[in-house]
Amino acid sequence: MTLTTARTDRRPGTPGPGARTTGPASAAGAGGTPSTGAAPGPRRPRGREADGLAVASFVLGLLGLLVMNILLGPAAVVMALIALARSTARRGRALLGLALGVADLVVLAVLVTANGTVSWSFGG
Repeated sequence: MTLTTARTDRRPGTPGPGARTTGPASAAGAGGTPSTGAAPGPRRPRGREADGLAVASFVLGLLGLLVMNILLGPAAVVMALIALARSTARRGRALLGLALGVADLVVLAVLVTANGTVSWSFGG
């Protein structure tokens, strides 16, 4: 009488030859990775988003000094505060955006107080 052993080449975590697998877990289990229900996508670091917000707040604050300070000033302030809360690497740019956004609101207040309008008047 001879004793034979079956050789199995399988990774740890995969089902054995007699195991039953059904459903979506079987496809993930065959690869050796557990299924989380969502496909892993590329992850962007949060720092890049915060850096973009810092630059955007600076640009909007700068533009707000020239045109539409009633809209661009508050937008610059909000974006700068979000960028600072997310610990941006461009902290100076976010602070400049915050300062320019506040300056936009001050210019708006001066314009409304001085001549009752929200627009610039050159040579008038």
